[in-house]
Amino acid sequence: MRPARLILTVLILGLAGAGLALAAGLVRLPDRWNPFAPPVIADAPNLLTDWKIARLKDAPDQCLTVLETGSLAFTPVPDRQTAESCGFRNAVRVGGAEDLRFSSGFTASCPLMVAWSIFERHILQPAARRHFASPVARVEHLGTYACRPVRGGSTPSQHATANAIDIAGLVLADGTRITLARDWSGDDARKRAFLRELRDGACEVFRGVLGPDYNAAHRDHFHLDMGRWSICR
Repeated sequence: MRPARLILTVLILGLAGAGLALAAGLVRLPDRWNPFAPPVIADAPNLLTDWKIARLKDAPDQCLTVLETGSLAFTPVPDRQTAESCGFRNAVRVGGAEDLRFSSGFTASCPLMVAWSIFERHILQPAARRHFASPVARVEHLGTYACRPVRGGSTPSQHATANAIDIAGLVLADGTRITLARDWSGDDARKRAFLRELRDGACEVFRGVLGPDYNAAHRDHFHLDMGRWSICR
């Protein structure tokens, strides 16, 4: 066996052995660094956050338990298939949060809302207070569920399974309104910096983050999803 292949084989076997030891409880790590432990909304994001959230896709009861520790007001909804590649399972109906309102209620996958809860707590609100000394009170969104393919293609969008949310703007508690369409490239340096900090921070939590720098179709919103592939644009 070639040396390079031997080294690769040893590494793979070592990682597999470590994973089995973790899963069997033979090795103990802090939960936030244990890939098999569920995510905790109170914990700041780390390299394992999106992996932990993604694992909730097939664990609906565990996902709801995690989501209940956050501030969102939600109601579980029955699984529903509306077309061959459309519908939702492990989803919730969201109305708002303790100190945060959405422009309208919506249905979204539970893992997506766990990701949102972590993002809102550790990235969105701290950034708003840092840049404007005022928290976000209202989120203006363009929706979550839509039975359609990715623009310009035939692959189902993450919206087709309510696994994505499009954020168009934010209103702070002091009345300041910030929108992607006006402020991403606008004259207010604070708003520009704030929006870019949100984009960069979202990439630490969500699997897919697309904004004005991606293409013209996203010039007026952030697309945030918990799909299979990672992209940060």
